[in-house]
Amino acid sequence: MTSVPIPIPSRTEFVLEGIRHRILTGQLTPGQALVETELAAHFGVSKTPVREALKTLAGTGLVVMSQFKGVTVRRVDADMAREVYDVRLLLEPEALRRVVHRGASLDAARDALTRAGAAADTAERSLANREFHRALYAPCGNPLLVRMLDEVRDQAALVSAVAWAVAPSWEREAGEHGEILRLALEGDADGAAAALHTHIASFVRRAFPEGQEEGGRE
Repeated sequence: MTSVPIPIPSRTEFVLEGIRHRILTGQLTPGQALVETELAAHFGVSKTPVREALKTLAGTGLVVMSQFKGVTVRRVDADMAREVYDVRLLLEPEALRRVVHRGASLDAARDALTRAGAAADTAERSLANREFHRALYAPCGNPLLVRMLDEVRDQAALVSAVAWAVAPSWEREAGEHGEILRLALEGDADGAAAALHTHIASFVRRAFPEGQEEGGRE
């Protein structure tokens, strides 16, 4: 029997999306403390939806809850980045291959790529890129595979944001995105999957090379 997800109350969802947006756009930085009273005042709500939102974000890996340090934005280091991108390497290219084989629409990916190209700043571009990658795997026809990739996409976006802050490489990645989408739209499932695999692998190698000390890009 398949369990049905319990809907998140609207105020919690509002706070959840607000905190996520602030983390992924760099307004809240890795290691920064997240104080319930301050967040409640910022969003104009009680502490309850803030507390529930933080629990959800801890589940997605964007924040860390500690008995002694409280809640903080997750720090990004080479080990964390490689773990997240290893999951993407295993699952995302296969999901895209299935999308192409199914002949599913990639209009959402095309729209996200356009938004990324027209973005006014790095934060907006990062969020558009996050949506681009999801649009490549979401129509794969396997809801479990989509959920598994959704579970790491916030962490992947955080890795990307931290890496870009040190060495912006979005122009190169935009070109790679365009090539991936071109191959997918042409119906070349294996070519698109291979290009996506190379894209993911090369990013983490550039941003977090082997031998880099832990925490070197926080």
